[in-house]
Amino acid sequence: MIPAASFSGKRVSLFGLGGSGIATARALIEGGADVLAWDDNPDSVAKAADQGIATADLRGADWSKFSAFVLSPGVPLTHPKPHWTVELARGSGVEVIGDIELFCRERIARAPDAPFIAITGTNGKSTTTALTAHILKSAARDTQMGGNIGRAIMTLDPPQADRDYVVECSSYQIDLAPSINPTAGILLNLTPDHLDRHGTMQHYASIKERLVAGSETAIVGVDDSWCAQIADRLERAGREVIRISKRLPLTDGYFADGTDLMEAVHGRYSRVAFLEGIGSLRGQHNAQNALAAVAACLKVGLSLGEIQAGLESFPGLAHRMEQVGRKDHVLFVNDSKATNADAAAPALSSFSRIYWIAGGLPKEGGIEPLRGFFPRIAKAYLIGEAAPAFSATLGEAVPYEISGTLAAAVDHAAKDAAKDDSGEAVVLLSPACASFDQFKNFEVRGEAFRQAANAIEGVKPIGGAR
Repeated sequence: MIPAASFSGKRVSLFGLGGSGIATARALIEGGADVLAWDDNPDSVAKAADQGIATADLRGADWSKFSAFVLSPGVPLTHPKPHWTVELARGSGVEVIGDIELFCRERIARAPDAPFIAITGTNGKSTTTALTAHILKSAARDTQMGGNIGRAIMTLDPPQADRDYVVECSSYQIDLAPSINPTAGILLNLTPDHLDRHGTMQHYASIKERLVAGSETAIVGVDDSWCAQIADRLERAGREVIRISKRLPLTDGYFADGTDLMEAVHGRYSRVAFLEGIGSLRGQHNAQNALAAVAACLKVGLSLGEIQAGLESFPGLAHRMEQVGRKDHVLFVNDSKATNADAAAPALSSFSRIYWIAGGLPKEGGIEPLRGFFPRIAKAYLIGEAAPAFSATLGEAVPYEISGTLAAAVDHAAKDAAKDDSGEAVVLLSPACASFDQFKNFEVRGEAFRQAANAIEGVKPIGGAR
């Protein structure tokens, strides 16, 4: 835990008592703050009280006594309208912050030279965060990973000069971290997302921009116009900017040339790393993730040899194009995290001969946006509620069957792929649907796929047990 000593002796209010909220309250208390916490869920309030956290309805609190208000990132700050606690805080002139801000203040107070890599973007944040942390750990660096990727940031070990931090940041977290100041800030990409919470694309982009604007070195993916404009703005403001591109040669920066990762310096190119043969980093989207990780790891002092070794040993993230097994020329890939068409596109773009398992609880738009990938699909195996609609979209363009269940789909796809003599065949679960018609969540669905694939006689698991 990181004790939040910056609020020692001060009174702090807090709203949101989920896992990270309770961790934040405990960090404040450990640092000497007087905390008063609340949540709209009575069960969460009771759980916090059981752990010795003072609780009371903040509607009746004396806000003039609070030095700060710590808000859970899941609670609306601005849109569709500010949460009632935010209005009370602002009405009393109390600053509204989140747990990322607490971490930033503790780092500056304790160890301002501690390497801090912060990652944001609409897509690819988790993979880039995990990959960057893996490269650092494989180089024997004391590495702490947390934030939006799953571990509450205040539960990490306290900052010290030789300890590296790799932190995934959502737009909600950045919005509550006014002094965020990473050594290397990464902005991967921007597409419309969370506009129900941010109102407009312009506001969403401006929040993401804060992470790189406050960084010592800004690493920005420039394959979309929003990020390209941000990179230009930062450069005009005198900030150090490293541009990355997964598809375009750059005059200066890092870009992907097939599976080669290239550095450009005033138009002169050299290879700094490669992804050839690294199954966990297939596809253009992973080239972008790898470019960002390479640039950040070079910034904090790793050698190219250390970085390449880390890339080659990266196991990937569970349920995100996760290679789970192989039998002869057939590869089994778990992409259960792909819960809509846009999320399924990277996997479909990464393989050329696909036995595609799709379906579940359908999302708006179905699979029509994936039509450009249909020539890659040898056959589709449709499951769940979406099967009739998906079959209508596939029509005569792609052979398909309505398998009904995931177990049947894996069995049938594996048998068909085994007969394919055109080269590597991929049995791919990339459902383009939510899981809730047949599974509790995408993790349970992915685990069911993994177990079904590895139960097939002759399949050799990949990546070890998870």
